[in-house]
Amino acid sequence: MVRRIDVSGTGGVRLAAWEFTDPPKPRGRTGARKPGVLLLHGLMGRAAHWAETARWLSTRHRAVALDQRGHGRSDKPPEGPFDRAAYVEDAAAAVEQLDLAPVTLIGHAMGALTAWQLAARRPDLVRALVICDMRASALGAASQREWTEWFGSWPVPFATLADVRKWFGEDDPVLERPSPSRGEFFAEVMAERSDGWRPVFSRRQMLRARETWVHDAHWEELALVRCPTLVVRGLDGELGRAEAQEMVRVLPRGQYAEVVDAGHLVHYDQPDGWRRVVEPFLAEVLPV
Repeated sequence: MVRRIDVSGTGGVRLAAWEFTDPPKPRGRTGARKPGVLLLHGLMGRAAHWAETARWLSTRHRAVALDQRGHGRSDKPPEGPFDRAAYVEDAAAAVEQLDLAPVTLIGHAMGALTAWQLAARRPDLVRALVICDMRASALGAASQREWTEWFGSWPVPFATLADVRKWFGEDDPVLERPSPSRGEFFAEVMAERSDGWRPVFSRRQMLRARETWVHDAHWEELALVRCPTLVVRGLDGELGRAEAQEMVRVLPRGQYAEVVDAGHLVHYDQPDGWRRVVEPFLAEVLPV
């Protein structure tokens, strides 16, 4: 089962956190406190994208997934802020209000950046870290222009969810080959309106959030992460092998793993492969 817990982020923004457990058991059989895990989705994502991961985690850990500001069921303040400080402070607030510290942070893409920035700035809160397919290098202005054009190409509203799955999984011009899991991923971030299916997030707000980190490199903060850290990439993802291995070298306690037949959405593309690389790392750093 899953239960919703609202927390208050920076500036009073209401954030929806989702605890996965059956039934809720913050303490193990012996009465010992289960180690906390906070899962942070990427840009355009939502906590529900972590459901399968959270369920296997919950057998040994207290697994909570957060809808970050502007996403899912959390508030979407018209004027933001959507900068890095807001996202990091929101994550810290969730850790503290949910009593998860010292927490293991598992982040995908933008959520991974939030995770390692929190680990660098608040080492007292973080026990371990998993970075999933997020680059430390600057992506640059050209990347932001490409995203702006891509958002403008979406044929919204979609008449049906089947149309959502088909466009994002087959027809999107940026795809090199069909990706049914990508279609399913985007189907989960759509809501039915009077004129059809539209994203639950504002594309304008997503661009504003992305604008705050794509122009900068993030190597210096990565080097400040002192806790055990696993860097995971999909072989067909956005994080190349050379950069991922350099990230591991920069990290004081870094480890490397890759998942075959996975793209950027590693945990969605290959959930079994994702589990095979993450679970042993957690068993090593979070003995229960």
